[in-house]
Amino acid sequence: MKDKKARKHESKLSWLLYLLLIALIAIYALYGNIVVGAVAFILIIIILVFEVRTSVATEGARKSVVDIGVAIGAAVIFWILLIIVLHTSAPVDAVSSCSMLPALHRGDLVVLHGIDNVSNFAQSNHVPVISVNQSAFDAMQASMPNEFLAYFAYFNGNKSQISYVIPNSSVQYDIGLYNTICVSQAQYLGKQSVVSKCSVPVQAQQPNLIKYSYSIGSLHYGREVFSAIYTSNITIGNTTISENYSNPIIVYQTTSRDSFSGSIIHRLYAILNVSGQYYFLTKGDNNQALDIEFGNYPSNQSAVLGYVIGDIPVLGYVKLLLSGQIATPAGCNTTLSTQ
Repeated sequence: MKDKKARKHESKLSWLLYLLLIALIAIYALYGNIVVGAVAFILIIIILVFEVRTSVATEGARKSVVDIGVAIGAAVIFWILLIIVLHTSAPVDAVSSCSMLPALHRGDLVVLHGIDNVSNFAQSNHVPVISVNQSAFDAMQASMPNEFLAYFAYFNGNKSQISYVIPNSSVQYDIGLYNTICVSQAQYLGKQSVVSKCSVPVQAQQPNLIKYSYSIGSLHYGREVFSAIYTSNITIGNTTISENYSNPIIVYQTTSRDSFSGSIIHRLYAILNVSGQYYFLTKGDNNQALDIEFGNYPSNQSAVLGYVIGDIPVLGYVKLLLSGQIATPAGCNTTLSTQ
């Protein structure tokens, strides 16, 4: 009788812990408070330890080990089935940033499908494919630092004071082209005055494979709305491509040479066909510019894990918390509107 009471008590405690975890994740999803996120992470560990100890106490160590082994085996089999059915080595991923607002939110769990045939995929999804000769692409690869360009507003004639947000005030500004790697390095080192040296003339784009044009959109910050500069289209050879929000969202794995790290979940902007090898140009819906403008090389088809076929809100927070991605990244309190 005492064992039954103990088990009943442990069952109630287990339910309370899970309900508390759900509540904490919901609060964290709403407010992004790092303390709440840290508590949720600790609670996940507590639940895991509690479940193992309860299992050992009620069923014995041997059976518990067997049960855990069966559960792990079932999870591995399920994962392998997903890989086979969805044609990708990474069937699911979690959105870790807010660069895809409002289409995807931080904490969304996305389901991916692999891209077996890039040409057919592009045609069926109406994604522009631009043929680029090998020598032109090699020239771009050899001079990538010169390709990392984006437009910023600079204020009062001082090209060291820049922003892609234009204040709704009487502040005078002009719009100029900047080398974004140079800008990020100067800002990281706290040398704001050096940013003016990152300014480049618009003509600097002429020898580049990809040329950028800008427009003015709206940046929503709570109830306030500001004007913001964004890359509105790109030109490759004689072809000009505009941003298209109906293009599929893909996930690609970065390399050590890229400015961003990890797996990136961004919308496909265009595809380069280089002698039968495909390279993907991408942009976050909530970002000012394409990934290449901020220091990510065009991703090869082998680095693309797949395209998003569905998403489940909030569930991805479990993965983010377990991987230690607790702090809310920049950009989650603003949304860029370009339509």
